[in-house]
Amino acid sequence: MTIVAVEHLSFRYNSVEVLSDISFDVTAGDYVGLVGPNGSGKTTAIKVILGLIKQTKGMVSLFGTKTNDFRDWRRIGYLPQKHTHFNPHFPATVREIVSSGLFSTKKFPKRMQRSDEASIDEAMKLTDVADIRHKLIGELSGGQQQRVLVARAIVNRPELLILDEPTTALDPEAREKFFQTLMGLNHNRNVTIILITHDIASIGKYASKLLYLDKQIIFYGSFEDFCVSDNMTNYFGEFTQHLICHRHD
Repeated sequence: MTIVAVEHLSFRYNSVEVLSDISFDVTAGDYVGLVGPNGSGKTTAIKVILGLIKQTKGMVSLFGTKTNDFRDWRRIGYLPQKHTHFNPHFPATVREIVSSGLFSTKKFPKRMQRSDEASIDEAMKLTDVADIRHKLIGELSGGQQQRVLVARAIVNRPELLILDEPTTALDPEAREKFFQTLMGLNHNRNVTIILITHDIASIGKYASKLLYLDKQIIFYGSFEDFCVSDNMTNYFGEFTQHLICHRHD
């Protein structure tokens, strides 16, 4: 099943072309590592896909429905690049933050059902934050906060999870644990993932596909295909290609 379809997408900001005629599909169960240099249009592409901004040209569809007509947003979890920075006095527990991810699906008055409680418990368990459910969010480390925010994004049991630079502030140990959490969601729950990351030398360990974007698509496909591509050798150089392939361990 095609989850995301992007066809001849372009986006201009004033007179500056940010995205130029990009086309790609994401199918169910894919784990796509979206990489590229600063200013390459990665976040813009995600915002267009989610309907947060409108493309200049082209078409985007989600689950077979054009973004403009798409209404079932419960099927999508999204963790943006810049989220609210919590302070030690933020008056919400981990469980309250995770449960807030359900409110968008409820009509007024917003009341929790028994099935909701089960979903909250499952999301916290999957992201390894169940044991800190009663702690205030501001008391947690950066890695713990990120896992809580992922729990909030998946509490609706989405079929598609989109994350924009979720590991930027994490130390190597927390980053590894975070990537393992996402890989578990992809493998065990068949959650389709699109992950924007600068960690280009590590993403091949986890993702199934690489989308390298620099205003236009430089490469989209499996890491295996990337590794044997003469075009990518010419574009990146043999050493950088080797690093991206994640064959250097």
